[in-house]
Amino acid sequence: MTTKVHGKHGDFAIEARGLRKRFKTGRTFIEVLKGVDFDARHGDLTMVMGPSGSGKSTLIAALSGLLKPEEGRVDVLDVDDLWKLSSGRIDKFRLDHCGFIFQGFNLFPALTALQQVETVLKFQGLSDGDAKKRAKAALEEVGLGPRLHMRPSSLSGGEKQRVAIARALAKDPKILFADEPTSALDGENGQVVIRLLRRAASEHGAAVICVTHDPRLEAWADRIIKIEDGVIIDDRRHVPDPNAVLASHH
Repeated sequence: MTTKVHGKHGDFAIEARGLRKRFKTGRTFIEVLKGVDFDARHGDLTMVMGPSGSGKSTLIAALSGLLKPEEGRVDVLDVDDLWKLSSGRIDKFRLDHCGFIFQGFNLFPALTALQQVETVLKFQGLSDGDAKKRAKAALEEVGLGPRLHMRPSSLSGGEKQRVAIARALAKDPKILFADEPTSALDGENGQVVIRLLRRAASEHGAAVICVTHDPRLEAWADRIIKIEDGVIIDDRRHVPDPNAVLASHH
């Protein structure tokens, strides 16, 4: 195993081999991952692209300790084969090292932007004062300094997604998983979001793995992996364009 927690750019953060996942429907099984090999590196924004039902979200779930594959292994950071750990230790690994951004934002309606981010940091064991300081810095980094005390009902979709990103980045995760992070957003907000993910890779050195079916996001990627019907059909390196513009859907 060659994965590292504090990897330099280009070091492996994840190496997965032979992942298979089946789901039962009625009397038959559908194989959603068919022996997939996957790796991701520190400092890279890796796009996992594919049509709906291709297995891309299942792959992320298997890599991040959310859904156990029937076969295969996932070496991640300093863990030799994630799925050999107890479920409690997998949960702790996710809390300590992984950030998650979903298309549905997953914010608590009663909490302000600042509280959404603080809560996660307190879970990690930070003191109230440190949690507040770090939460504020993370929200300022995503451009929400003026919105710290607003609840989700007073925020736009793009602002909610930025709160979710700040919450993920505040932990300084070594791996950041984003599942369709721009699908609910217009072009302008989508661009803010993808630039933040790009920065998480380039400046924070995270391995950022972004699942999307939006081809407009490819411009920012270091690597583009295409998955179809449970199999990786294409995997290529790409030079990201930091000045790319995400046009609105028309």
